[in-house]
Amino acid sequence: MTRITITSFNRRSILAAAGAATATLAAPRILRAQAKEVVVGGAASHKSFVEQIVAPAVEKKFGCKVVFEGSRSLVNLEKMQKNKDKQYLSVVMMDDPVMIPAVAEGLLEKLTSEKIPNIKLLKAGTIHMDGMWCNYLQPWLGIAYNPKVMPTAPTSWADIYDPKYKGRIILPSLQNTEGLANLFMAAHLATGKPMAEAQKDIDAAFKKLVTIKPNLLTAYTQMPQAYNLLEQGEGFMISSAISQVALDRKAGGAPVDIAVPKEGIFSMPSGVALVKGAPQPELGAGYINEMIGVEVQTKLAAKTNSLPTNKDAAIPAGMPTNATIHTVDWAFVAANREAWVKRWDRDMAL
Repeated sequence: MTRITITSFNRRSILAAAGAATATLAAPRILRAQAKEVVVGGAASHKSFVEQIVAPAVEKKFGCKVVFEGSRSLVNLEKMQKNKDKQYLSVVMMDDPVMIPAVAEGLLEKLTSEKIPNIKLLKAGTIHMDGMWCNYLQPWLGIAYNPKVMPTAPTSWADIYDPKYKGRIILPSLQNTEGLANLFMAAHLATGKPMAEAQKDIDAAFKKLVTIKPNLLTAYTQMPQAYNLLEQGEGFMISSAISQVALDRKAGGAPVDIAVPKEGIFSMPSGVALVKGAPQPELGAGYINEMIGVEVQTKLAAKTNSLPTNKDAAIPAGMPTNATIHTVDWAFVAANREAWVKRWDRDMAL
């Protein structure tokens, strides 16, 4: 039930209200959402940058309250599934592979330039499935290394196969999304095919990948363990490593840096989408529009050691500016990842 509050008015308050109403009517439709809550579901690790950067910009512009629920992508998918008849989330921030079943189940609303004008400013390759979701950041994958034991940075993804690094290489398992980069790059190194083709040649990928086993120190599922080994000097390289994590540890004084191999880097999946049947569709669109706007993108990229997806946003110092950025066919991944994980467990066991 809507609560109506009766207040006394004087001439000054009426004039002020009239002025505010005129300004509101003059604004685009996206700016005229009612001052209510917009609930956003995202990763727990994103809470700080959402609450410090995105939420203040949205709340200031739309006079609303942003409520952020931090969990995991699959949890947000489950929330949409369970509440399909009466959604309470307006926006979801999820990994690209989890967006695919959400689209298939009709849980997402298409993003359009009418609803979200800033979508026209996004870089190529960051809008997916004809606008069902877009990427709000590009954390990237390279090779993390310990400069104390490796004064010269690695220059190629092929370096991790060099026999001189016997027992010194750390890989993420294929249960970790960042581990997919090693699989696809192995196919590229083995076949010479362009990445768009190589990432489909999984047999070639595994045949190449198993040759790294003598160099493996460990294959992790828990990232902190990997960085402890790297920083202690037991491991020399982590391939592949997420830019956000490696550069955050470097900023904290740890002996860690991240290299940009000559073959290019991979962008990590960082998607945002509108929930179909959301209680606040205009505010949801406003949230996404602000999130991918130039000002917020510039701040987000600097905060997270990532590349912005808005082509007009400033790229933070130290970020790769001329590297090839490989994109992943997430639909292909979603259809095959379970089988790949089983093959990894069988073929890569130490």
